[in-house]
Amino acid sequence: QVLFLGPLTQLAIESPRGLFHDVKASLNSRSWSRCVKDLRWLRNQVVAPLTEEFVFRACMIPMLVVSGNVGFSMNCFNDFTVCFLSHTAHFHHITEQLRFGQDTVFEILICAAFQFTFTYVFGVYSAFIFIRTGHLVGPVLCHLFCNQMGFPAIGSVLQHPQRPVILLSYQLGVLLFLILLFPFTDPAFYGMTPICSLLLTPRSACA
Repeated sequence: QVLFLGPLTQLAIESPRGLFHDVKASLNSRSWSRCVKDLRWLRNQVVAPLTEEFVFRACMIPMLVVSGNVGFSMNCFNDFTVCFLSHTAHFHHITEQLRFGQDTVFEILICAAFQFTFTYVFGVYSAFIFIRTGHLVGPVLCHLFCNQMGFPAIGSVLQHPQRPVILLSYQLGVLLFLILLFPFTDPAFYGMTPICSLLLTPRSACA
């Protein structure tokens, strides 16, 4: 994920033994045994990516693209509309935070609003990948990776001793993401016809 080039660069700089050593250590059997015993880790890294992408991408998108018969007309939704319709809100985290009582209600609501925006944008991106490639593997892996990384701690970057390098990596990551988005999701790479093609001029997938 080139979009996370900034956070990955920051992790590499701050890691005393090197980022690759940390990754290798996280892949050993002892580390995995601790993870599988952690219900929150299982929810975030296994259950959520698989179930949410299956329901909101693999199930909802084909229905929206092929039928479009949800109280409107028999015409299909266009490709871009589908991307913005199939997503999940993640408001269930409010209950979890209230139960632990670590923050005020106002702070929890602000956090929920921010998380809703972040997850909505990710949902649009995940739908885009599924529509372009016709595969569920890409959205699941992206979901897993984003859950592992979390939202970039941009505030800490501004106080970091290596701020110029990290900020440059953030900007480079965004630039590479925008440049490589369409080439890396080209349906020709994935050996099958996608559900529909996202073109600059929206069209009906069922025309």
